[in-house]
Amino acid sequence: MNILVSHCFFGEPCRYDGVSRVDRQVLELHRAGHNLIPVCPEVLGGLDTPRAPAELQPDGRVVNKEGVDVTAAYRAGAEAALAIARENGCTLAVLKARSPSCGCGEVYDGTFTGTLTPGWGVAARLLMEAGITVLDEEHLPAWLFDPEAGR
Repeated sequence: MNILVSHCFFGEPCRYDGVSRVDRQVLELHRAGHNLIPVCPEVLGGLDTPRAPAELQPDGRVVNKEGVDVTAAYRAGAEAALAIARENGCTLAVLKARSPSCGCGEVYDGTFTGTLTPGWGVAARLLMEAGITVLDEEHLPAWLFDPEAGR
């Protein structure tokens, strides 16, 4: 299976703070026979690394901590990630939890206080609306690691 995966899981320092979030469990998906396709929607949208942290606002905009509306960059990155997923026949994406781009079911609430709220990152929502199953690294089902599952 071709799986779209957040690039920061591979050790790419593309997060807002200029670091990566290597995730050994996500990398194990390759050993289970999956082809991992790395993307960072924020970088694909033209944002620099490092960059000011950003959070989804209740009205759907993405605003960084400096008060700058970066929604257009997030949408552009989401569209680019979706195009890559389609080009590679991805039916599943494993994305970074709680990110304003990649969060899957839970994101920061836009107050920059560390408060979480139900919601979906811009790229995660677009991928999901396109019919791609979207998970975060904290909720990977066991069947993904069993090459015999589903056969």
